[in-house]
Amino acid sequence: MSEQPRRVVQRGLWFEEFEVGTIYVHRPGRTVTEADNVLFTTLTMNTQPLHLDAAESEAQGPFHSRLVNSMFTLSTLVGLSVAQLTQGTIVANLGFSAIAFPKPVFHGDTLYAETLVSDKRASAKRPGEGIVSLDHTARNQHGDVVATASRQTLVRMRPSETPEHEGNPS
Repeated sequence: MSEQPRRVVQRGLWFEEFEVGTIYVHRPGRTVTEADNVLFTTLTMNTQPLHLDAAESEAQGPFHSRLVNSMFTLSTLVGLSVAQLTQGTIVANLGFSAIAFPKPVFHGDTLYAETLVSDKRASAKRPGEGIVSLDHTARNQHGDVVATASRQTLVRMRPSETPEHEGNPS
């Protein structure tokens, strides 16, 4: 009888697998298109000409170009981290702080993200779950930091029926 091959399920990290001080680099990146920006901006009822009106934004300094909606940039920054960190293991986002957009994002820019695990602790009120603090950074294709955000998440601890070797290695 032959042995079954080991099966690895793609998922985020259990609380126990997060290491404070570790930087997780998320790939692939995401190239932002004009369609992404216009769709996101109009879906969220944002009428800002800097995102939608090419003639008006080109006439305005200092960028003379349409800018990518910063909320799209923030959402993409967090989204780039999901597969590696929280896919299927997060309970909830608890909050964001220290959000900054030091440089603009333009159509055609590619966003790359990385996340520093800055803190973690077991939840005092919710057994089997813990709070993980994440510091996200987005860079464009030139390496310029275009967004940063700190986020607190509530993450599940490893279920007792899940073997340690299944899924992502710790």
